[in-house]
Amino acid sequence: MPIQLIGLLLVGLAAGLLSGLFGVGGGIIVVPAMVLFFGMTQQSAIATSLIALLLPVGLLAVMEYYRSGKISTENIWIGLIIAIGLFAGAYFGAKIATHLSNEMLRKAFAVFMGIVALHLWFK
Repeated sequence: MPIQLIGLLLVGLAAGLLSGLFGVGGGIIVVPAMVLFFGMTQQSAIATSLIALLLPVGLLAVMEYYRSGKISTENIWIGLIIAIGLFAGAYFGAKIATHLSNEMLRKAFAVFMGIVALHLWFK
């Protein structure tokens, strides 16, 4: 089943935007999106997120997931496509965050975390 390039870029953009705004992205956006929208297993989604977010830092972890058969070369390409969106999204998220007051940013983050928590609780 082919994965839509636009959808992957949007996942990366959303994760990057939220990362720039709140310092989050992989575990909260990329992993659930890969599981819910693209049908990946939890392990495959985690490894794909590591590819997109932490390839230089998480290289050994990615290699272990690959070695154990939990991800494929397709996951590596997917992670790299998401990374393009992350790159742009993080810039725009940081640009927005630097123009918000500390109180507004803290409250926005609390609302965001509440939405994620409710989604996880009732899934």
